[in-house]
Amino acid sequence: MKALSQKRRHPFAFVALLLLGLLLTGGLYAAATTVNQAQATNTASEYDDEQVDEGERLFVANCATCHGMNAEGTDAGPSLVGVGAASVEFQVGTGRMPMQMQGPQAQQKPPQFNEEQTTQMAAYVASLGAGPAVPDDEYLDMEAGDPARGGELFRINCAMCHNAAGAGGALTEGKYAPSLHGVEPVHVYTAMTTGPQNMPVFSDSNIPPEDKRDIIAFLQTYEQQGTPGGFSLGFLGPVSEGLLIWTLGLALLIGSMVWLTSRSS
Repeated sequence: MKALSQKRRHPFAFVALLLLGLLLTGGLYAAATTVNQAQATNTASEYDDEQVDEGERLFVANCATCHGMNAEGTDAGPSLVGVGAASVEFQVGTGRMPMQMQGPQAQQKPPQFNEEQTTQMAAYVASLGAGPAVPDDEYLDMEAGDPARGGELFRINCAMCHNAAGAGGALTEGKYAPSLHGVEPVHVYTAMTTGPQNMPVFSDSNIPPEDKRDIIAFLQTYEQQGTPGGFSLGFLGPVSEGLLIWTLGLALLIGSMVWLTSRSS
């Protein structure tokens, strides 16, 4: 016991314990990060050299003005190193990039590039550094998802911006959360993993791929159901419904009064 007590008082004992603690903490963090991001990142290994080369040519011709010749970023656009193929799939696949004009946020418009060209640019950007990957088809399969659970996840994580019906909503400084009606499953998924505009990033540690698939299943199921109750009124909820009832009710009341007074005279 005396010998052990003397070793504890050794001047390097505290340093040794600190180093051991740092190594243990770092090892656990690295292991957890590897598990959580196993399906979330990719490099150019999924693409061949021809796709990467063609993607670079397209990038230099169409994107380098804002993002730099090596995608290092400029005053007009951010760096694309490490954003991953998923970011290209979402931004280019939805027509948001290249931007038509500067504004609070990129506007969705008809895509300028076809699917093959989008994949080629995604290959080039993926070659610059690991980042969120384009999901496998199994995570976009509505039939394999659980719409009921997806609806619960959507209301917890997404409804505060996109509306409980996925109709979108206004944000600050001229920005907005877009409608999710008619959005391709791959673009819903890649938006969650990349966090475009004001949207937060939902990595696999926040929402696993299976849960993302459930959210996609919910959105598609909701859209297929249509509006069995009648007019959707923009899916804005009780505000628009109350306004419509108030306006129609007031119009009917005034019309009835006019009709009664004209009959009495």
